[in-house]
Amino acid sequence: MEPKIKEKHWSPDLELEIQKIWQETGLYKFSRRKGKVFSIDTPPPYASGKWHIAAAIHYAQIDMIARTMRMMGYDVYFPFGVDRNGLPVEVEVEKKNGINMFSTPREEFLRLCKEYLDEAEKDIISISKRLGLSADFDSYFQTDSVLWRTQTQRTFIEAFKKGLVYEDVRPNNYCPRCRTTLADAEVEYKEMESILVYLRFSEKESRRSVVIATTRPELLPACAAVIYNPKDDRYKDLLGKTLITPLGDEVIVLEHPSADPNFGTGIMMVCSYGDYDDVRLFRELGLKPKIIMNEDGTLNELAGKYAGMRTDEARKAILEDLKDYIEKAEKILHRTPVCWRCKTPIEIVPMKEYYLKQKDFLDELKQKVLSKAKFYPEWSVNYWLDWVNSIETDWPISRRRYYGTEIPVWYCKSCGKPALPEPGGYYRPWKEDPPFDTCPHCGSKAGFVGEDRVFDTWMDSSISPLVYNGYGWNEELFKELGQSDLRPQGKDIVRTWLHYTLLRTYHATGEPAFKHIWLSGMGLDANGRPMHKSLGNIIYPWPLLEKYGADAIRLAGASEAHHGSDFRISEARIAGAFKFLQKLWNVSRFISSFPFPEKASLSPTDIWILGELNKTVEIALEGYKKFDFFDPATSARHFVWEVFAPHYVEMVKWRAYGQGSEEEAISAWWTLHTSLRYILRILAPITPHITDVIWRRIYGGTVHEESLPEPKKEWETDYAKLGDRLMEFNSYVWKIKKERGISFKESVSLSIPEELKPFEKDLRALHNIK
Repeated sequence: MEPKIKEKHWSPDLELEIQKIWQETGLYKFSRRKGKVFSIDTPPPYASGKWHIAAAIHYAQIDMIARTMRMMGYDVYFPFGVDRNGLPVEVEVEKKNGINMFSTPREEFLRLCKEYLDEAEKDIISISKRLGLSADFDSYFQTDSVLWRTQTQRTFIEAFKKGLVYEDVRPNNYCPRCRTTLADAEVEYKEMESILVYLRFSEKESRRSVVIATTRPELLPACAAVIYNPKDDRYKDLLGKTLITPLGDEVIVLEHPSADPNFGTGIMMVCSYGDYDDVRLFRELGLKPKIIMNEDGTLNELAGKYAGMRTDEARKAILEDLKDYIEKAEKILHRTPVCWRCKTPIEIVPMKEYYLKQKDFLDELKQKVLSKAKFYPEWSVNYWLDWVNSIETDWPISRRRYYGTEIPVWYCKSCGKPALPEPGGYYRPWKEDPPFDTCPHCGSKAGFVGEDRVFDTWMDSSISPLVYNGYGWNEELFKELGQSDLRPQGKDIVRTWLHYTLLRTYHATGEPAFKHIWLSGMGLDANGRPMHKSLGNIIYPWPLLEKYGADAIRLAGASEAHHGSDFRISEARIAGAFKFLQKLWNVSRFISSFPFPEKASLSPTDIWILGELNKTVEIALEGYKKFDFFDPATSARHFVWEVFAPHYVEMVKWRAYGQGSEEEAISAWWTLHTSLRYILRILAPITPHITDVIWRRIYGGTVHEESLPEPKKEWETDYAKLGDRLMEFNSYVWKIKKERGISFKESVSLSIPEELKPFEKDLRALHNIK
């Protein structure tokens, strides 16, 4: 009998053929035929550089969720978007072109950003399609499109009208290199080498020397007080007294528990501002701040002779000037706050910014989310709770950058108050006149000055479920979809993308943004290290896609760890997955040689393998229900490679080839096909290409319109309990033949154990037992 599968080997080229069929037939179009919908808030990948293999696997697993839900009977709304706003692309454009954003005409810089994004986006879309993502690529979203930016501005205007937005001058995280405010969520911490300098102050009355250690001597001109811990008896006699700084300024000595008796000398400067502890201390102690920092990170005229210097320059200069006051200096590792994008140490600078209220809503938000949304894995909710419970400030949402959605505000030239347009348009106040000519506050027609700031990029990406689902631009779609069913994302952006989306959607709708929140682990190299250019361990997907194909990458990623855990990836693991695909192909090709009978009278061997199949189905379904692909992948792989192919297939070949009765042949054919059909459906969400090619060649139609298999009670028999013993016996016989140096086909004289007598006929045929 000729096999229906002609090719002797599985090839990545066959993936391209099946993808063409999917595209031509519109297989994954959101059809609304099934009556129940599952919508995915797909993470819009950031178009600022090439994807590495971990990102590819992350998106492949999101596709596995979409495919799972289709096989569970849902119409799946699986939009795709690309994130194209914000600081990262500006940094890349500056590097690539050797320019500074603020020294480049705004229109020219925006053009360069768009050109860069268009090129970077092509690679992301190409890899996503090549991985077999069943998302909607015919009308994908872009966060810098007129549509998206219009909706970002709409939600801001709506929030402004609700009293959720205000403008204030406050100390903020500020990146001197990027020259913009950063939210707390955009601040990272890095262990950096620093100099701990011990400076001699003197007590005003007694001239007693008091040594104070600091890592920020350049902030000495802004020192307003020194503090010690109330439990530190060494400095009790200084309480309320005045110290003279090495610069000759007078500062008061106060008690406060923030002082660490074990750091430095136990007494510390309070300056405006070294960090947020200083901000809090100035407020609590009623101190008057002396701001010596400019917005560009240089010191201003209040710093005296150090005015105009950058902080690192001022630090060197002040240490040189005060060398007679230095007791000692030592190198230490200091936990330093840095910009999330360029890694420059941040400064705390008072800035006038727009804020979105969040502090007042955190308890309500927690209650809503915890009562209506489910996290996968369950313990991952702590990532979000830990962040929410640490929030102490509202969200500063304005940025002094160029490539972002403009803040839709104009200021009256007469009264100076802000005026906002009606939502529904895309407004660029820095270059356009407002769509009104009268101030709503004072009635003046003297004109307006447009806002030139843009939004924090998370203001755009945080409304992804609203934009995807039609909020503000397709009310019929939004009425149908409402909140997204699923947010899939990495754990590394919980405090930004997840939290801000929950906050913004709650502001807009009063409800949580999602029913299910899926937080994945990080992709690591074979040694367990994060992939970074500096480590030289980044694996790019294109060479692996060409060599092994998408399904091998997808299977390797799914097989590595349970969902939520960090996972390791290497070419060796992908090569191993590719070998399994070859095994699956070979087994399927063998089975495709035989007809698929409608029914059969099963032998004990057939019933045994169906019992083993039942176990595999149960394990796989449990994993799929939790959006965890480790168990489906590993259980199916084990069944095919360790049980079905080496034992069952070998035991029934003689029957399948017609060396027994017609009834025995039919039972083998029926069981072979039934097992294969179950395995193909189990693996379809994970390895969609090979399973669909096999299904189409043998059975017609597509596996992706089938349902996930269910276990059958009638297959739960005592024969299944003998599986381990049966396979042990097979391995025992093969071992004996190998030790004797005889072919596996040669006869051997052995006794078949009594408990395995039900399988005797197949065992004798397999091992040629006399």
